[in-house]
Amino acid sequence: MITASHRACWKTSLLSSLLLFAFVGWSPYPASAHLQDRIVAIVNSELIMLSDVRREFAAEQERLSRVHRGADLAQQLKTAESMALTKLIERKLQLQEAKAKKVEVADSEVKQALEQMKRQGTPLDPANPNDLQTVRDQLLLMRVADQQIRGNIMVGDSELKRYYNDHRDRFALSEEYELSHILIRPRASDGLADALIKARRAMSDLKRGEKFEDVAREYSDDDNALQGGRLGLVRQGELLPAIDQAIARLVPGGISDIIESPEGIQILRMDDRKPKRFRTYEEVRRELQELVYRQKSEDMYQAWLVELKNKSYIEIKF
Repeated sequence: MITASHRACWKTSLLSSLLLFAFVGWSPYPASAHLQDRIVAIVNSELIMLSDVRREFAAEQERLSRVHRGADLAQQLKTAESMALTKLIERKLQLQEAKAKKVEVADSEVKQALEQMKRQGTPLDPANPNDLQTVRDQLLLMRVADQQIRGNIMVGDSELKRYYNDHRDRFALSEEYELSHILIRPRASDGLADALIKARRAMSDLKRGEKFEDVAREYSDDDNALQGGRLGLVRQGELLPAIDQAIARLVPGGISDIIESPEGIQILRMDDRKPKRFRTYEEVRRELQELVYRQKSEDMYQAWLVELKNKSYIEIKF
């Protein structure tokens, strides 16, 4: 069942959806007077014009033109134009459904949404009738989807547990390491050889049984040298690949070989390692609710769009 937290999550996403809709639908280029407009689709009794499609994908056209060239650009633009038409058809169907279901949006809601968007820097003018209609349409889209889909979603414990069991790795905490290190920074662009000599002397001291903390205090250039080189807790994947590889097989108390990294020359000690841990169902239940709810929302939304298309008259003249 849809909960207060789900509705709150849905409402907080409203503004970002409005922003996306506004930027996608808004073009910095007005329809040229010389543009030869024509019908590209009929959706029930309403028309979609070529100028509508061009406005819809203007921003994407500009982006693609910056990163593609030649035949590749032509193919990318063709795909983007087709996707723009699909979005327009789906939007038209949903607005028609909202009208049929007598879904309404108050002027005060439109005004409030516009004010929020204006504070976010969206190029919409509250005095512009087209901008007002853009926001009203998007609010209608959100409301009709809320009524037809999200208000009917139920998420039970059995679904949550099934999702948890099928996606356990998603809720795992990576292996964690307690590390200390000795860091020797080359003094100049040609100082790598001197740094390696210093690192080998530090390694000789360690092999002779000197305490790691004492060797770190003597040789390390890092700020934590006085603390024996302690780095604290780090998680697998947070380290540079060369370091991750060097410590992969170390047991607590083990010392790595000399490692060259962008920071300098390093020697690491594994102080402790905590194995990968799977969070319990109870720990992640709230997270599961949001994940399953979003997934069901998307599945039902796509099924609803298919249903709208199947019961409608759509003719594409592209």
